[in-house]
Amino acid sequence: MEDKQQQIISMFDDIASSYDLTNRIMSCGIDIAWRKRACNLALKNLPQANLQSLKILDVACGTGDMITHWQKNTKNSKANLQKIIGADPSSGMLEVAKKKLPDIEFTQCEATKLPFLEGEFDILSIAYGIRNVVERKKALSEFARVLKKNGILVILEFTKCENPGILERFMGFYTKNILPFVGGIVSKNYQAYKYLPNSIEEFLTAKKLNLEIQESGFEPLYTKPFLANVCTLFVAKCV
Repeated sequence: MEDKQQQIISMFDDIASSYDLTNRIMSCGIDIAWRKRACNLALKNLPQANLQSLKILDVACGTGDMITHWQKNTKNSKANLQKIIGADPSSGMLEVAKKKLPDIEFTQCEATKLPFLEGEFDILSIAYGIRNVVERKKALSEFARVLKKNGILVILEFTKCENPGILERFMGFYTKNILPFVGGIVSKNYQAYKYLPNSIEEFLTAKKLNLEIQESGFEPLYTKPFLANVCTLFVAKCV
């Protein structure tokens, strides 16, 4: 398991410099609306008292995309953002993130070994990262540990479709054939973007991931599939 996890981390190190450009080209920026929805729902479901000195942890933060959305959305709400930390195991990704967001605190660590206190954060987000965590259940338990009671967990992830229709099959064809080709050209690393559709195929359905979230000490509040069930937003409360 450790070897597989290190291989994934090394892959992200290799594509870090071209990661943002590749993502924008492949997603056409549509993920921006999903991230905004995620932030708004998390803030809406958090107890009012927590909004006065809000602490957010973004796990598998990559180049910091989700952090910029937290900054924008908390500014537009009544929340007082006291602290936001980005955590990622990839030194290459963090190097890019630090240049983009020099005022943000970043920590290099794996999702299964978070160097934070129990109940330290009000919100924990992980966008397109839980699929890359080999010991997923261990990570979910860590998320529950560092969140306050009634704190909010936000997960955005590509999920496996149980009964694909015509649109789902089309999206499957795109991710399996077109996406690796485009990603390979931009990043010059075809294997990294071939990993994406393969990892989705090997991942859980939204229903099964929700079950794991519940088993780890969370109460699901909101589950919403996007883009022909390719991506799913999960919002859950730490109990």
